[in-house]
Amino acid sequence: MAPANYKVLLVDDDPAMLRLLTRWLEKAGYSVCTATDGQEALEVIEADCPDFLLTDWEMPRVDGLELCRQMRAMMLPHYVYTIFLTVRTAAADMIAGLENGADDFLTKPVTEGELSARLQSSSRVLELERRLSLLAHTDFLTGLLTKQTFFDSLEKEWHRSSRFHLPLSCVMVDLDFFKQINDVYGHPAGDSVLKFVAELLLDNCRASDTVCRYGGEEFCILMPETDEGEAAIWAERIRELLAALRIPTGEETLQITGSFGIAQYRDDSQNPEELLKQADKALLNAKRSGRDRIVGYTSLPDAANTDLSPTDHHDEVFEKMLARDAMSPLAQCPHEQDTLDEVARFFLHSGSSSTPVLDGSGTLAGFISEKDILAVMTSPNCWQQSVSTVMRRNVICYEEDTPIRVVYDFLCRVTIRGVVITKNGYPTGTINRNSLLRWFHDWTVGKELDPQTLLRHSLLGYSIRDTASA
Repeated sequence: MAPANYKVLLVDDDPAMLRLLTRWLEKAGYSVCTATDGQEALEVIEADCPDFLLTDWEMPRVDGLELCRQMRAMMLPHYVYTIFLTVRTAAADMIAGLENGADDFLTKPVTEGELSARLQSSSRVLELERRLSLLAHTDFLTGLLTKQTFFDSLEKEWHRSSRFHLPLSCVMVDLDFFKQINDVYGHPAGDSVLKFVAELLLDNCRASDTVCRYGGEEFCILMPETDEGEAAIWAERIRELLAALRIPTGEETLQITGSFGIAQYRDDSQNPEELLKQADKALLNAKRSGRDRIVGYTSLPDAANTDLSPTDHHDEVFEKMLARDAMSPLAQCPHEQDTLDEVARFFLHSGSSSTPVLDGSGTLAGFISEKDILAVMTSPNCWQQSVSTVMRRNVICYEEDTPIRVVYDFLCRVTIRGVVITKNGYPTGTINRNSLLRWFHDWTVGKELDPQTLLRHSLLGYSIRDTASA
């Protein structure tokens, strides 16, 4: 490829060297960005990954060797060819550089001709690496991502949705009666259909969406920041386009239809694979109910999709109310290095049946309940086991400033009984169905009382009658 297709990150704490090398590189046609030390360079790499890294060895804050080591540990979209610019020529230094991820060395003072030649030589390596990466990550027939590459994107987006409470939807598409096309018209006709469908999907997806050939005649689309309803609108448009598609094969044209299954990430999802299973289950239902249709997972009988949100005339109790207003404050929590004997005593003395668990720094590490201890109570040396061996690490958390309605809707929809409320990663309270039920019941019975007052009394265990007579 031409130099204009490559980005070069130049790192040196000498302003004169930066200016000289930048002028040479831009003269050769490269796109150049600069940094004055390794720390600044790491920030640039994370924001906009370059193709080449040319770095000095000795720099303040983070030197070239540490920069190279940390960069190789990062999950980057492609390989970065790294060249050290250094006065060091000793064999030990060369070995240290290579062991930490360097690809080549240029000895200072650098000449323009040698710099240009090294980059041209390195670009052949990058081009080969990109070809191999393309073969490894894309389907040879359709050009879509492979299933494994799709899983990598799914895991990344799943964690992003979990961290920032963003919607994430998955759409699975199966071409109806595709086997008949191969049987009647031959596999070349089937391949042509798959190519047309792949092109249609790519043309109608956003840059942020991930499209893959999931297997055979199945396709899978990951749609970040999209809920199930929005994904269904998109799927309906694709379904109509598929039905209107006319694919030439010899003297005939083929018509196809597709079945769609949609699922949305939920706060109680255990792992990314669960989202795929739910979309696949919805797809199976679409095929069994007649094909050429769209089914969302929340419409299935066994999905927790009941809308139990409060009616409009009760909305006022949720206005401006945050999770911190409804939570039961935590007075004390066990640590993950505590023994099960200590936690059992904690439950017996506090009257609680479950509690968050802290790590050594006091942040949330997991969650443990009486049920978790009962499950291992008869095992040898049970009471000496640490909490970390039994606790559940997948904890549903909400920040203190989360609107209480968000927490309420979540607890209405799932089988989980309660959630942990945190402030900057530190657990400060819990909200469960019992406390919300008592609070909302008291409010509806005694509307003349202030909801905040009712909330505090309900969390202390008073009934509405106690409050009214006080």
